[in-house]
Amino acid sequence: MSRMSSKEIFRSLSPDLVEIVQGLAEEANSRNLRLFLVGGAVRDLLLNRPIMDVDMVLEAPGAAREIVAEVARAACPQNVKIVVHGRFGTVSMESGNGKLDLALARSETYRSPGALPVVEAASLEEDLFRRDFGVNALALELFSSERRAQLEVTDPVGGLRDLDRKQLRILHSESFRDDPTRAFRAARLGPRLGFSLARGTRVALSESIAHGVFSSISGDRIRRELEKVFTDSALGLDPVKALKYLSDWGVLQALDSSLTFSSSARSPIRRLGRAVVNPPWRSSPYRPFVPGLAVWLVDLPSAVRQRVLQRLSVRGETAERIMGFARLRHRRLEGLSKARGRSAVDGVLAGIHEESLYALYAVASSAGRRQIVRWAAEDRVQRVPVTGADLVSLGLEGPALGRVLARIRAGFLDGELLNREEALTLAEELVRRASTRGKTRVRGAKKRSSKRDAE
Repeated sequence: MSRMSSKEIFRSLSPDLVEIVQGLAEEANSRNLRLFLVGGAVRDLLLNRPIMDVDMVLEAPGAAREIVAEVARAACPQNVKIVVHGRFGTVSMESGNGKLDLALARSETYRSPGALPVVEAASLEEDLFRRDFGVNALALELFSSERRAQLEVTDPVGGLRDLDRKQLRILHSESFRDDPTRAFRAARLGPRLGFSLARGTRVALSESIAHGVFSSISGDRIRRELEKVFTDSALGLDPVKALKYLSDWGVLQALDSSLTFSSSARSPIRRLGRAVVNPPWRSSPYRPFVPGLAVWLVDLPSAVRQRVLQRLSVRGETAERIMGFARLRHRRLEGLSKARGRSAVDGVLAGIHEESLYALYAVASSAGRRQIVRWAAEDRVQRVPVTGADLVSLGLEGPALGRVLARIRAGFLDGELLNREEALTLAEELVRRASTRGKTRVRGAKKRSSKRDAE
């Protein structure tokens, strides 16, 4: 299909974006500029898939890049958030749940393999030729509503043929040398679309790896691409398939010769991917990449894990948490297997970091996952109706106060205590026993740690 109606396009857009796109089309046409929907949005329209990314290009020969921001501000209602990105002259617009990017048509040149590109204003065709794959080098010119209903797909590189063949094809033989991160994008996009690498593209990737192109890009850029392997689960990506592609193509080994993706990591990582889409409990904000990397690397030798984290520029507390997951996994899973009652599970999981909790959930047995979900969704947010001030008023202080609070919390979780009155009665009894014995220690109190687990 090489034609599409304006109605089809607007019907496929988020309702929050329709007004913005119509406004941009009218403003561009009034200035005699050409406005195009480009890249993934066109691809997904043609595949009858939901549009995830909306990218638009202004073709304005000879215009300064500031024209993009001028058009955006003139076209958008006041409730639209506009952010200007100076380096590439791109403008992001957000309204409600809708977001789109507008840029000036541009060309890119690379001074060395893996370097960031040098950008210059260019024609639409030049802009499409700079893109990563043929299926992303498609464009649809948009007009103000009264001008034209049927729109022709601009396809200078054979992207429509690639769609029919279900393949990802680079546009020139040096593509991976110019930007090696395109291999990571192929590993994510291929499984999402059900596409494979074209034969010549696979050969070009192998040759680029043999020339050591991945040594030229920073750990930060590689890490950002790998982060999307896990966050793109929200777009329908199975992270296992992406990592398997990267392994089969030799990209992982190009990062570290001992880096592998073992079969034992597949089920846990697929579980993490599903958790991004349907969280098993209401989570505090966390980075899916961290539990993903912890689970992926956990069975590799410590020296390999350390090297990989250094290569990805993962440092500080995050690196410590990933490195420490092997020990945490053993200790916490063993504790869960022995835990009897909700308070015992609470004692095992208390203080664990959210990212480590997701990693633990991914590697646990089905019974262990049920324990984790119940604790995370219900028990950890339980607040007992007795405070430290209440216990101080009974004469408790120091470590004894903490032990009595822990004993009361355990009673509530296990259903032994039902209300504040029962909790205070138990507290008074524990104080009386301690006083009778002439000790500061309260018998029966369960040891608990309030220290945040940094692993």
